[in-house]
Amino acid sequence: MKDYIEQRCVEIAEYIITNKSTVRSCAKVFGVSKSTIHKDITERLVKVNPRLSKEVKHILEYNKSVRHIRGGLATQEKYKHNEEQEQAL
Repeated sequence: MKDYIEQRCVEIAEYIITNKSTVRSCAKVFGVSKSTIHKDITERLVKVNPRLSKEVKHILEYNKSVRHIRGGLATQEKYKHNEEQEQAL
């Protein structure tokens, strides 16, 4: 594995741990795809730093367990925003 990929894996892991961020938000910050982030933290990070990998895995499992709630809140916010726009007209 190339050095810059290993470094990126560690930086991504530290960002996720520090900010409790999701894969999507992390991908936006680092300017790479969700697939790249996911591969970095699930496959490559284990080889680079197993301790960090375990910490990130716990955060990802939590994010996965609450994703249905986030989706519902996003939908609720969308319709609330649309309703406010209609009332402004």
